[in-house]
Amino acid sequence: MRLRTLPLSLAGVVLGILLATADYKVSVWTAVLIMLTTVCLQILSNLSNELGDVLHGTDTADRVGPQYGLNSGAMTVRDMKILIGTFVGLCLLSGVAMIWVSFGTLLSMESICLMLLGAAAILGAMKYTLGRNPYGYRGLGDVFVFIFFGIVSVIGAYFVAAHTVHSWYLLLPAASIGFFSVGVLNVNNIRDMETDAANRVTVAIRLGEKRAKLYQTVLIVLGWVSMCAYAALRFFDPWHWIFVVTLPLYALHLAGVWKRTGRSLDPMLPLLVISTFLLALLTGLGFVKYLLW
Repeated sequence: MRLRTLPLSLAGVVLGILLATADYKVSVWTAVLIMLTTVCLQILSNLSNELGDVLHGTDTADRVGPQYGLNSGAMTVRDMKILIGTFVGLCLLSGVAMIWVSFGTLLSMESICLMLLGAAAILGAMKYTLGRNPYGYRGLGDVFVFIFFGIVSVIGAYFVAAHTVHSWYLLLPAASIGFFSVGVLNVNNIRDMETDAANRVTVAIRLGEKRAKLYQTVLIVLGWVSMCAYAALRFFDPWHWIFVVTLPLYALHLAGVWKRTGRSLDPMLPLLVISTFLLALLTGLGFVKYLLW
């Protein structure tokens, strides 16, 4: 299930929930169901990604990254299909429960729009590497990660929790998490360039290793610029800038990306994931500081 990816998927929704809590009264059960739905979607994406890579011949015994259920022989394709079907059901169940608890009905315009968005999220999670023409094999993974891990994650969680989106300013923290999330995907793709080149196209392959690392630097810088812009545009409070304490982690990440190559890049993935989760958590807590007293 690639559990080390879960903090990244939770970063956006945790930030959205906390920012909503700073502005409105948020139901605890709604917050829990938002996070549960997000976890189910992420695991569905991970399982579908593994199955798609194996069926397309991308994941083999000599893959650079960690060995998972199918390519290690611990699971069969049938096992994985059953598991994927189970998580599709869990996503639907959790998502419907989330909307019902938040809005009290499934028949309002907001509820219907959210259910349609949820269906799109399920399809997006599965079509990254599954199907005849997966978008992850055409260099479009970065776009979808930015949209779903950033914009949809932060603003969607805020809307479900608060029933409104009061300002365009929220696009800034959403974009920030989106840039960092694309960074995680990009490091993964740089690490796997050699094995991926045979049957898939990624942004890293198109750019080449050196320019892909420059792209990684730009993504991290844009993420920080977006988050700092959000803090600056809100009313001044030193607590709003508490996320700056995570800056050394990002500097350490970029230093490692530039110094390492191939399999040795693998530790840079969890470092960026944890850094992004901590930044999201601290940013949100900085805006609800009165809850800490």
